[in-house]
Amino acid sequence: MDKIDKKILKLLDMNARMETADIATVTDITEEEAAARIAALEKAGVICGYKAVVDWEKVDLDSVSAIIELKVTPKAGFGFEEVAARVAKYPEVESVYLMSGAYDLNVVVKGKTFHEVSNFVSRELATIDSVTSTGTQFVMRRYKEYKVELIGEEGDGRSKISL
Repeated sequence: MDKIDKKILKLLDMNARMETADIATVTDITEEEAAARIAALEKAGVICGYKAVVDWEKVDLDSVSAIIELKVTPKAGFGFEEVAARVAKYPEVESVYLMSGAYDLNVVVKGKTFHEVSNFVSRELATIDSVTSTGTQFVMRRYKEYKVELIGEEGDGRSKISL
């Protein structure tokens, strides 16, 4: 991958809605070449999708997110891939990451209530054969997501104390 492709990726990572003409200007290539490079990166699976970063707390949408830690016994010949692929198929699952450290898979889950997420973990994730244990942490507040700060002048709701 050359420097121009990397620069295009960085620009799209900062702003997925950046116009092709603006990308061409910044990278000093033609608009047609910029469009062709973006299309090639999409086709190659380097660009996997485009996403808006939404502060759901401002939308008044009832939902809860949790980070689930899974300890997994990997299967011979498959490692963690088989379990990760199975977990990723659930519609409640937003992300799945292979981790180093105390647990193996980090799973980000979204549901309507704490109870719904808890039931999903106990009925679906914990019952997978290779899963040996789970740990659940509920997300209380998001401050930054995908490089976008979600907290503004209103602060985080805590009172300031000065001494």
